[in-house]
Amino acid sequence: MNILVIDAQGGGVGKQLVAAIKRELPDCALTAVGTNVAASGAMQKAGADHTATGENAVIVGARRADVIVGSIGIVIADAMYGEITPAMALAVGQSSAKRVLIPFDHCDNYVAGCAELPLGRRIQAAVELLKQIRAGEA
Repeated sequence: MNILVIDAQGGGVGKQLVAAIKRELPDCALTAVGTNVAASGAMQKAGADHTATGENAVIVGARRADVIVGSIGIVIADAMYGEITPAMALAVGQSSAKRVLIPFDHCDNYVAGCAELPLGRRIQAAVELLKQIRAGEA
């Protein structure tokens, strides 16, 4: 299974996602794409198999991934303080990959009906969903 993790800003969420995925699903190919060098670098240090940076890397990665993982902002144009371009959001949204989106309320986007969980629990829930996808259960 080819997993694409996308993150922005400082890459903190992506770093935690990459580390958890590599620990729990070590046999999966994991590519991490940051919208900036700091985000890419953080995910590379966390153990991503491949890393890249920028809009075109998101577009290409979205075409090649089986599953795309990241904050819900990766499907919202201009989210993450403008780091998610309309082309990035479109590429993720139109990808044939399954998407595992972690809910966050920020940048004037709010997700109704989601429990307030610490980031670590949200990351673990995403990894558990990835396991179900790999097993064909989701």
